Amino acid sequence: MKLPEQEILAARILIVDDQDANVRLLQRLLGDAGYTSVTATMDPTQVCALHRSNDYDLILLDLQMPAMDGFQVMAALQVQAADSYLPVIVLTAQPAHKLRALQAGAKDFVSKPFDLVEVKTRIHNMLEVRLLYRRLEASNLLLEQTVEARTQELRDSEARYRSLAELASDWYWEQDETGRFTTISGPVMAMLGIPDQVAPVTATQPPTGGWNETERTAIRVKIAARQPFLDFPFSRVNADGSQQQYRVSGEPRFSRACRFIGYRGIGVETTPRPAAAVG
Repeated sequence: MKLPEQEILAARILIVDDQDANVRLLQRLLGDAGYTSVTATMDPTQVCALHRSNDYDLILLDLQMPAMDGFQVMAALQVQAADSYLPVIVLTAQPAHKLRALQAGAKDFVSKPFDLVEVKTRIHNMLEVRLLYRRLEASNLLLEQTVEARTQELRDSEARYRSLAELASDWYWEQDETGRFTTISGPVMAMLGIPDQVAPVTATQPPTGGWNETERTAIRVKIAARQPFLDFPFSRVNADGSQQQYRVSGEPRFSRACRFIGYRGIGVETTPRPAAAVG
């Protein structure tokens, strides 16, 4: 991915050097190259406060300064850094300081006296990496927020679905992949004639409670095929010879990895009510 040149040239840059001549040279160099947001300080004790206020994309930092050298400045910046990335190019005339500066967190170095082509190249490359890093951070944050928002929407949607299902039906139910009931609202177990949760309801169980075996077989076929069913008729004959009628709707549930994890659905009793006696 390549950033637009104007985005790089608009990056926030801070020059830190106790030598006025070096500051003016770097300011002129960056201005001629097209950079539009360049500030400078000759007081290293102000760097942390300035960075906290402006969140620079790049700090050009001299290592040898009175009161507070570049190594101390980097250590202070590391303490206040919101992340582990230290956007620093060190300026040094001491070859022995280069490795130590990199170990202290600097991302690159520029040797004194300055080679102007080298300075411009290192600054441009460093800024491109830094701004890409910022984009990645922003993208990851947006992705995380989007996932959290979508997850909450799914939870809210499922809660609304369950609430409406419970209000619109006599019972709501969920089963796991083995057929065991995991969630029940309403008299599901008594209606189905299942005494407890010890054994899962499977296709091999014999019919109980006078259920219509043809209907049971048909719904078992749908469940085995992981098919949804809507207003499926269910009926049974009770011990006293009376008949009860139901309609059941259900849909298969799958994990994010497309693994079958069970069914959920609703049911209503549709048995005709006896007419009230006329006195």
